[in-house]
Amino acid sequence: MKAAAIFSDNMVLQQNKPVRIFGTGSDGEKITAKILGNTAFGYVKNGKWEIILPPMKSTDSCSLEIKSPCETIIFNNVAVGEVWLAGGQSNMEFELQNDKNGFQALKNCGDENVRFYYTSKCSMLGEDLIRSEENSRWTTASQENSKNWSAVGYYFARELSRKLNVTVGIIGCNWGGTSASVWISREYLQRDERLLPYILDYEKAVKGKTAEQMIAEYDEYTAYQTEWEKKKDACYMENHNIKWSEVIKICGENRYPGPLGCKNPMRPCGLYETMISRIKPYTIRGFLYYQGESDDHRPKSYYALLSSLIECWRKEWKDSELPFLNVQLPMFKYADDPDYKNWAEIRQAQLNVYKTVRNTGLAVTLDCGEFNNIHPVDKEPVGHRLYLQALSEVYGIAEISETMPPVFREFYREGDDIILMFDNPCDFDVRGELKDFEISYGEEYISAEARTDGDCIILTAEKDREVRAVRYLWTNYTNVTLYAQNGLPVPAFILMHNA
Repeated sequence: MKAAAIFSDNMVLQQNKPVRIFGTGSDGEKITAKILGNTAFGYVKNGKWEIILPPMKSTDSCSLEIKSPCETIIFNNVAVGEVWLAGGQSNMEFELQNDKNGFQALKNCGDENVRFYYTSKCSMLGEDLIRSEENSRWTTASQENSKNWSAVGYYFARELSRKLNVTVGIIGCNWGGTSASVWISREYLQRDERLLPYILDYEKAVKGKTAEQMIAEYDEYTAYQTEWEKKKDACYMENHNIKWSEVIKICGENRYPGPLGCKNPMRPCGLYETMISRIKPYTIRGFLYYQGESDDHRPKSYYALLSSLIECWRKEWKDSELPFLNVQLPMFKYADDPDYKNWAEIRQAQLNVYKTVRNTGLAVTLDCGEFNNIHPVDKEPVGHRLYLQALSEVYGIAEISETMPPVFREFYREGDDIILMFDNPCDFDVRGELKDFEISYGEEYISAEARTDGDCIILTAEKDREVRAVRYLWTNYTNVTLYAQNGLPVPAFILMHNA
C-alpha cells in the first residue's frame, strides 16, 4: 500500500471541505485513514484506492495515519488550512530567490505560515518519475527551503495566510515554455476543432518514428540546448538590454523547444500525463494560473484552449465549481520584434474567459511587464492581485470595487462622442497622458482623442461616420496610464459594434 507522492510530512490539507486521500495497493485491501478523531476507509480496486475524510477545521499541526492489513504510514506535522495549485509556465515557475524582493522575502519567510509542494517534473512516465516522486515532499518556509518556490505562489500565500490566520499550502505544478495544450487531456484537446492543430502538428512531426528514435533525437537536442542556454545567459549577464538578434549571432541557432516526440515535455497532453495526473484530485480551494506566452502563435484559439483547460481540470478534481484565478499577460515586447499584437489577443481571450466562465477571476497585470524581458523580476504585485481576486471571488471578504478595476462593457454614440461604459465603474486615475484608444470605421484603426467623465470615458468620433469597433491598449507593449481609483490598471479590450 502506498499513498500518492503528494502526501508527506508537513502537507497541508484543505479546511472545511471533504478531503480526498488516495494511492495504490493490492486489489481487495482495506485502507483506513485517521486524523483529528475522524476515521474513514475504502478498498483497493484496480490497483487504486481513495478515501474521503469529513471536513475539518484549521490546525497548524496534527498527524494523518493510513493503515492497511500489512502496513501503517504516519504523516506528521500535517496542517489543515487553505490549499491552492499554482499552474502555468515560466512566470509562475519563476523562483523566489530570483525575484526583485526575493532576498528580503527569504530573510523573513521563516515567520510565515506557508508551505509548498513541487510536483515532480518529468517528461515521461517511468522509473525517473517514480524516483523523483520518492524524493518529493512538502516543505515549510525557511530561507533555504523557499529559494526554489514559485515567487507568485509565495507572495499570494503569504498575504492569504496573514489575512485568514491559517496555514496556506501551494502546490507548484508548472513548467517553463509550455503551451496550455500540454496541461490538458487528449479528450478535451481533440473535441474542439479549433484546438486540433495542436494534435495534428504533433502527429505530423512524429509520423513514422519509433519511440527510440524520438528519445534519441530529444536527448541530442537537450545536450545542445543546455550549452546554448549557458551561452545565452552569459550574454544577458554581460548586457541586460542585448537584442535577441544579437544573442542569436553570438550563441548560434536556438533550437527550442526541440523535436516533438514522446520525451519532449512540450508535446500536447504530455504534462497532463506526467504531472497533473499524479496529483489530482488532491483537495484544494482553487487554481492559480499564469500562462499564455507560449500560445501567442495561435492567439485566436486561446479562448477555446483556456476554457477547455479549466473544464478539464475541474473534471479531474471532481468539482465543477472549483475557482480558477488567472493572470492576464502584462506588457511585453522584445526590442527587435515588430508589434505583432498577438499578446493583445491573448489578453482579450483571458478577459473573455473571465467574463463568460463561472467562478473565474482575473488578475490584471498590464503594468507588471518589462520591455525586452519576458520574465519580469517583480512578482509581488502579481501575487498580490491574485490574492485580491481570491478575497472577493472566493472568500467573499472584500468588495469587487476593492479588488478589480472597471471592465469595459459596451459603447454607444451621442453626437460626435463615443461613450464607453464599464462594469464595476468608478472614477479613473490617469497617470500621464490618456492614450491608446482607437476607433475603426472600416478595416483600419485610427487613434482617438479620449477624456474621462466620472466613471465613463468619452472618445471623439468623426462626423457622419459609423463607428464599427473600439479598442484600447491593443499592443504588445506600451506604458500604462489608465488606472482605477483602487490602484489597478484598466484592462485592455476590443469590441465590435453590436458584437
